[in-house]
Amino acid sequence: MSVFGEAALSAFLELLSAKLLDSVLNFVADHRQVHQQLKLWQSILPEIKAVLNHAEEKQIKDEAVKNWLDDLQDLAYDVDDILDEFAYQELRLKLQKTQPQACTSKVQKLIPTCCTGGHFSPISFMFNAKMISKIKVITDRLNSLNTRRSSLGLSEIMSQGATSKGNKPRLQPTSLMDEAVEYVGRANEKQEMLELLKSNNSDGVCVLSIVGMGGMGKTTLAQLVYNDPSIKESFDHKSWVCVSDDFDAVNISKTILRSLDAESRDENDLNLLQVKLKEKLSGKRFLLVLDDIWNESYSDWTILRTPFGAGTKIIVTTRLEKVSSNVDSVKAFYLDKLSHHDCLSIFAQHALKARNFDGHLQFKEIGENIVRRCNGLPLAAKAIGSLLRTVQDHSEWEKINESEIWDLPEDPCGLIPALRLSYHYLPPHLKRCFAYCSIFPKDYEFEEEEIILLWRAEGFLQSKAKIQGKGLGNQYFQDLVSRSFFQRSGKDKSRFVMHDLMNDLAQSIAGEICCRLEDDKQSKFSLRTRHSAYVSDDGYHSVKKFEAFYQMTSLHTFLPLLHGKCRFYLTNVVVEDLFPRLSCLRVLSLRGCEIFDLPDFFENLKHLRYLNFSSTQINCLPDSLCTLYHLETLILRNCSKLKNLPSKIENLVNLHFLDISGADSIERMPSGFDQLTKLQTLSNFVIGEGDGHLIRELKNLSNLRGNFCLSGLENVNGQDVREAKLNGKLGIDGLELQWGADLENSTRKKEVEERVLDFLRPQKKLEQLIIENYGGVKFSSWIADSSFKNLSSLKLRNCKNCKSLPSVGRLPLLKDLSIIGFDQVQKIGVEFFGENQLNPFASLEILSFESLPNWKEWDTCEGDEKVLKLPSLRELSIKTCPQLLGRLPTHLPSLQKLEIHSCMSLVVSISSFPSLCELSIRGCAELVDDCSSPAKELSFLQTLSLSNISKFNIPADRTMLRFGKSEHFEIGGWEELASLSQHGFSLVGHRFITVGCCPQLQSLEAEEAELQPDKISRVESLMIVSCDRLNRLPQVLHELTFLTVMEIQGFRGLVSFTENNLPPNLKKLKIAGCENLKHLVDEKEDNKSMSSTLFLLKDLEIQNCASLMSLLSKGNKNICSQLQLLRIINCSKLSCLFSNTKFPITLKLLIIGGCPVLE
Repeated sequence: MSVFGEAALSAFLELLSAKLLDSVLNFVADHRQVHQQLKLWQSILPEIKAVLNHAEEKQIKDEAVKNWLDDLQDLAYDVDDILDEFAYQELRLKLQKTQPQACTSKVQKLIPTCCTGGHFSPISFMFNAKMISKIKVITDRLNSLNTRRSSLGLSEIMSQGATSKGNKPRLQPTSLMDEAVEYVGRANEKQEMLELLKSNNSDGVCVLSIVGMGGMGKTTLAQLVYNDPSIKESFDHKSWVCVSDDFDAVNISKTILRSLDAESRDENDLNLLQVKLKEKLSGKRFLLVLDDIWNESYSDWTILRTPFGAGTKIIVTTRLEKVSSNVDSVKAFYLDKLSHHDCLSIFAQHALKARNFDGHLQFKEIGENIVRRCNGLPLAAKAIGSLLRTVQDHSEWEKINESEIWDLPEDPCGLIPALRLSYHYLPPHLKRCFAYCSIFPKDYEFEEEEIILLWRAEGFLQSKAKIQGKGLGNQYFQDLVSRSFFQRSGKDKSRFVMHDLMNDLAQSIAGEICCRLEDDKQSKFSLRTRHSAYVSDDGYHSVKKFEAFYQMTSLHTFLPLLHGKCRFYLTNVVVEDLFPRLSCLRVLSLRGCEIFDLPDFFENLKHLRYLNFSSTQINCLPDSLCTLYHLETLILRNCSKLKNLPSKIENLVNLHFLDISGADSIERMPSGFDQLTKLQTLSNFVIGEGDGHLIRELKNLSNLRGNFCLSGLENVNGQDVREAKLNGKLGIDGLELQWGADLENSTRKKEVEERVLDFLRPQKKLEQLIIENYGGVKFSSWIADSSFKNLSSLKLRNCKNCKSLPSVGRLPLLKDLSIIGFDQVQKIGVEFFGENQLNPFASLEILSFESLPNWKEWDTCEGDEKVLKLPSLRELSIKTCPQLLGRLPTHLPSLQKLEIHSCMSLVVSISSFPSLCELSIRGCAELVDDCSSPAKELSFLQTLSLSNISKFNIPADRTMLRFGKSEHFEIGGWEELASLSQHGFSLVGHRFITVGCCPQLQSLEAEEAELQPDKISRVESLMIVSCDRLNRLPQVLHELTFLTVMEIQGFRGLVSFTENNLPPNLKKLKIAGCENLKHLVDEKEDNKSMSSTLFLLKDLEIQNCASLMSLLSKGNKNICSQLQLLRIINCSKLSCLFSNTKFPITLKLLIIGGCPVLE
């Protein structure tokens, strides 16, 4: 049952009345028949609007009133379409008056003959028989509804809504709700779950389930446990999967695998996915949360859990007790309703921003009554509390407590009357916005801007105060967040999601007006459906899937939403035949669709406001697109083959948002941007060769805001840039100034580019600035002007002619500074910090230098003890600065990450970096730690990578102290290193070890006794490359139970592995360039079990081992029984692989080459 009509009609009808008053009546003034009809509409609509509050109350129990509202809603959409067509024609005629040349274009075909004569006037617009017939039908329907209004006894009453006082939007909230209120009342369950998860009393998979009805706090409890600090210490990996009602073992397995390995291939084969999962998790402690399971199939569950073994703990949340039984829970936690006290606490925090009512005694009694009606449900208490957050009138609290909505039965999909009530008391403009979001599937994560652009296209953002669309949309969006209708995603804090119950509520409200077409689900399309999303996992979409759309000719929204896919294939018939029929569309998206050519159908889509072709393969846009005079949003992001924007772009006078980021084939902008005065977002303005004057067209674009890029600046001169008035664009937060990469071009003049940069001075509230490929010798003074108090990020790239850096130390809030590709800079000194600057770089956290080939000296100006330089610096990176001499700054108390690459003249001292956690040195003159900091003040490194260091000048005991417990340990390119221990290094304490290109290295330890199994058992990966003199591997390899990946290259001392000295859980083994390797495993006659020999190995690769004859020395036993991938290349003496020549039945990929004697 849809209540979208009553939810939105108040705002909708007011909008329609405004449209009539604004211009339509004037436009049709000379056409008496049409004018009379519209005047009648204007008189009836307010009468109907006046009774909506009464209808909203009565429709709860009166089906006839509900039907009346449904009919009124349907009519309102049809009225809007008619009025919008009038507005379109009026705008078309207005544009033709100012651009008479347009009459020779395709647009002329649309103009009746009588409009092209000398006596042209608005009345000349042809109200043909079809249009007049539509208007009469609507008049009849409107009269009928007005008559029914009287018979239903609907009369005008004052608004019941606590916040429904007209359409004026609430002020944007100053903060989001405190999520801690969700945690009240579940402390005992949380503690018990933590104890069970951290215990080691299970040999197999341990499952805990959380069971409860919707809104009871199941997901919140799981999040509390999942994010508890003790979990990080108890598990090697953890993963969260939101399952919902789509229990797809392939997608679930892919999500888990991606959380373990972000670079894993996108497989759709469940067997391969599970094999990979088992490899990754073997020997690991793993926590998995499967949130919101609905699937009751035991067999599906057994298939999903197959890869998980000992060490895996799973938390399942579900509304269904049978699911808990199927998963064989060690313990099921049945969440009961919260106590009145706990529910009251949640309610008070959302309604009053307080833990209780002690400071608000006037609301205590009524508040307790409302909380009792929430029936112990935390989500209900939160929703109603959010509703009352700004309400100070006691009578409004009373109205909510006494509402009839509390008495409605809970419907089959679990909707709670309290949630209906929270919706009921939304202002009308928010009701429309929320109901519209029912087109999104459950668990769909969305960005704020994405939703606001859609709302604007649908006409939901209307303000008498003339607030700009996005500002108004931001108010609406944050209002819904503050009322708990939207909540932040747990995965990505920049995105939002609707709770499942809120999604159910939105669907119940929207009814047949909004509909989702989903794979394998029955959709409730009707002729009244206006907004639709197409949700699919399938990559190919045939005509049959879209048959329902052919009947919905009044559709306003066509929006594909793809789960986990960035591309899909749409048959040409749909593009060429279906879309032209949907002539009422406001929103059309083909994002990610594999289309190359667009049919010329836009003349049929005159109502379009939103057009999204992101990530398609289109190479041009048809000229008819420029007849979309209402178009507000055009998204061409990542259209890599698109070469040009349409030439008549000046006709898109309502365009607010144009995104061409990633459309790198566009070489120039067409003229006409000066007419797009409503443009707020323009990702990039590209100035082509010979088009320098077009930058002047930016002068009129005073509403630009957000991030803006100017590229092709080598094609402009100073006077043209001055006319662009960049410093008048007060809304621009991030600015990128981009010249062409070819600085050697003879047409480029240094003096001209310096003058251009002078005139590109932006407004003073700028937050981010990028300058790239600038050809001048010096920078403009404004770049280091301390008046840029908000500038937090500055990136200067490939300014190869500049001989010095600007004095950016003056910028008070600069946090991120990147200097790349300055060929002429030889010294960085006082000019960089700012002369006489008392506190330079006070806020700087990240500093990067890269590709300064002639930089020789860094004067850190540390002689003046009164000045503390770089006090907040957390990350310092210097790469490819081969002539840089001397030392780094000596006192960086906050430095956590240091990268020095290819700086072969630099002395690197880490003496005064007590907070250092990550160190990567790949080429320097000397590494020093002079022990100036006491040991107790030093932090342990987490990541260590050392290579190509000419002189290592750190005492062995200090090395052990600073580097001994780093998880990632990598050394390489040490010509003189004979053993790890000579510098204090050890295999002990690390998880991932790489040793490479150490030609003199003979031993991994001075004494084998140092390699105690209990000390090195943490090792998970071991890689040894090109250590020619290394004579043996550690003799305790068989004790490394966590070792799963091993790679050995260029190890002459390797003849074979002894049978009992192989890691028991090894999954991947690569051996290459080991010229003396004869057998992979040396079998022993007296060992029959071979319990430790490569039984779990899945991936084996052997290359360029000229002496290899067989995998087994005697060939008597089967090994590698689980092998899936086998590659053997250039092993000229190999004659036998497996005993009895039988391959493992698990083998999926076999590659053999360069093995001439293999049988």
